Amino acid sequence: MRQITAAPLTAEAFAPFGDVLELRAEPSFLINQGNCERHHHLAGIDTEGAAGVSLFHGQPYPLPLTLEMVERHPLGSQAFIPMNASPFLVIVAEDGEGTPDTPRAFITSGTQGVSYNRNTWHGVLTPLSAPQTFAVVDRCAPGENLQEHWFDTPYHVVLG
Repeated sequence: MRQITAAPLTAEAFAPFGDVLELRAEPSFLINQGNCERHHHLAGIDTEGAAGVSLFHGQPYPLPLTLEMVERHPLGSQAFIPMNASPFLVIVAEDGEGTPDTPRAFITSGTQGVSYNRNTWHGVLTPLSAPQTFAVVDRCAPGENLQEHWFDTPYHVVLG
C-alpha cells in the first residue's frame, strides 16, 4: 500500500490546483461603518460574468440594534456562508417602488447561511456574540452594484 502524508495547506503548495480561501494579514478595506473587514475577491468563479468568492470578517453588534440603513445589489445576488457556528442577525425588506418597506429581522441557528436575491434590500453583515468570518459569493466586477437607503427614523431590532 502506498502512503500519502497530508501536509499543511498553503497557497503556494495548492496553487497548481486552485486557490486557498483564508484571511489575509490585512483586510482589503473596511465596510459597514468600519465594523467589518472585507477580505475581497480571494478566488474567481468560472462564469460568464465576473463573480468571486470573498471572506468578510465582521465585528459583533450590540443588541438592541439600531437599524439606520439597508442596502441592495442590483447587478447580482449575494451569499453569506458562516465559517464558524455562531448565530447572526439577518434583516430584509421588500421593495416598495424603489425604497424598502418595513424591515423584517431573523436570527440564524449558527449553522445557516443566506443568499440574497438580486435587488433585495438587506441589512449589513451582523454577527452577534463575537467576531465572525463568512465566505461570500457575489459579483466582483467593476461597476456600481450598491444602493443604500438611510431611514428617516431608525428601527430598533431586539430578539424575540
